[in-house]
Amino acid sequence: MIKLKGPADVEGIRSAGRIIHQIFQLLSERIKPGVSTWDLDQFIEKYIVSHGGRPAFKGYRGFPAASCISVNEEVVHGIPSEKKVLKEGDIVGVDIGVEKDSYYADAAYTFAVGQVSEEDERLMQITHYALMRAIEKAKTARRIGDISYVIQRTVEREGFSVVREFVGHGVGFEIHEPPMVPNYGRPGTGEKIKPGLVLAIEPMVNAGTWEVVIDPHDNWTVRTKDRKKSAHYEHTIAILEGEVQILT
Repeated sequence: MIKLKGPADVEGIRSAGRIIHQIFQLLSERIKPGVSTWDLDQFIEKYIVSHGGRPAFKGYRGFPAASCISVNEEVVHGIPSEKKVLKEGDIVGVDIGVEKDSYYADAAYTFAVGQVSEEDERLMQITHYALMRAIEKAKTARRIGDISYVIQRTVEREGFSVVREFVGHGVGFEIHEPPMVPNYGRPGTGEKIKPGLVLAIEPMVNAGTWEVVIDPHDNWTVRTKDRKKSAHYEHTIAILEGEVQILT
């Protein structure tokens, strides 16, 4: 059941989202060669807690960390580790969920580690552009499929592919709520969009095939099947009367 949000709810979600936004600004200075994903996760958790929040991912279905940190061919749900040390040319997706005062926000950003290749830079740019195009479309969309179609069309015309097994979602009262927001689809399909709908829109875009596999050792880390790189961007947005607000 889709739960629409009122003005007070939107402000509560925005308060949680502000923490994530601030973390991403600080991570841009911390993500560099020689830093482990464990170090980054420790910083993220301490920042969330010190600003009155709770890491929403930690313990969720048994996930062991405060954030998902996915490097290169890892699409999503990468588990931070002291053994996973960033190096020049990597790209690293950081996905963070925060609960504050019983409200949830969710966002992701892909960072370059030092100098990256032109192709990797283009992958990140197109993925972010697809997200922003989707948010713009949400202002006039009547159904979820209208948003999904914009993401797929934006990505595929650039020669990249959208992940199909993992999708965006509603958010706010829980970290994951209905409706699902696929990164592919047809206009005029899916759930109806109404004022008060809060969504986490999150294109996951691969340089090669859209197919993915889940690591059998940790049962969390999602990788591209062909081991080509992947980028991930996400914002929590509120669809209101006549406007869309980015809450993260």
